[in-house]
Formats: sequence, C-alpha cells, structure tokens
Amino acid sequence: MSSTKKGDTWYFGSEEDQKGRQWRVFPANAHVGVDADSGIVHSLETTTAKVHDSQVRDALPHGAERSVWADKGYVSATREAAFSGPGKFWGVMRKAPKGGALHPVDEDINRIIAMVRARVEHPFRVLKRQFGYLKTRYRGLAKNRAQLFTLFALGNLFFVRRRLLA
Repeated sequence: MSSTKKGDTWYFGSEEDQKGRQWRVFPANAHVGVDADSGIVHSLETTTAKVHDSQVRDALPHGAERSVWADKGYVSATREAAFSGPGKFWGVMRKAPKGGALHPVDEDINRIIAMVRARVEHPFRVLKRQFGYLKTRYRGLAKNRAQLFTLFALGNLFFVRRRLLA
C-alpha cells in the first residue's frame, strides 16, 4: 500500500482530530456496490488511497442496475448518457458551478439522493461496530483485500440474519 497526500499533509496510519481522539486514515480504500433496496453488498473493489473513487466506478455495477446513486465524485456526462434509458435513474449528487452556489432545487435533489445513498454507508457501519474493523491490520493490499471480502460477506449475513432465521 502507499501513502497519500491531502493538501500539504501526508497520511499513512492514524491521526488525531481536534478533540484528541485517534482515527485511522486507511491507506487502502474499499469501493462497494450496494443494492439500494436491501443494503446488500454485491461488488467490492480495493485500491490504494491514491486511486480516486471515479476511477473504480466502472468495476462496481453488475449490469442489471435500474438506478445509480453516487456522490459528486462520480459526475460524468458520458457515464450518465451511457446509463440513460427507459426505467433507469441517474442519482448522482449535483455539483455547484465553480465559484457559485448550488441552486435550491439542486439542494433538494441532493437531499433526496443522500437519503438513498445512506444505504451504502450501512455496511461500513456493520464492519466498524459489529466486527470492530477500525484500522487495517496488514501491510499489503492483497491481505487487506481478503479481509475486506470476508468482512463484507459476514456483513451481508448480518443484514439478512432475521430472514435466515425465520
């Protein structure tokens, strides 16, 4: 794995916030594709921290998506045009023009998109709270990738545990 730079600061390992709490800056990123209805993770890609989310976006869809929900980093007119069609919805957060403010209608649209996108964050919450995955344990990307695949698979079981027991 490699370090990354944000502004003038290099990140590798843990960092302290303003209140003195330790938090981990992951030198490895997990990019997940999540079903919007059930919250189940259907695809996972791991990269070093240097790789931007938009560079991995094409590896996440499984092909039968009816909607795409993503943050502002995925804004692309070509991707939107390629995904358009009957019964499909492009739910990528709206960006403000450079140096300007976001239109109030776009703010409302972003709020609606954010409510659906919250489903993507739930698997990460399960990894952190239920399985205690707060920091990477291994130095190489391959070992961390294997651990993340295992944890997300267990997280999927955690989401459907009541249906499995019924």
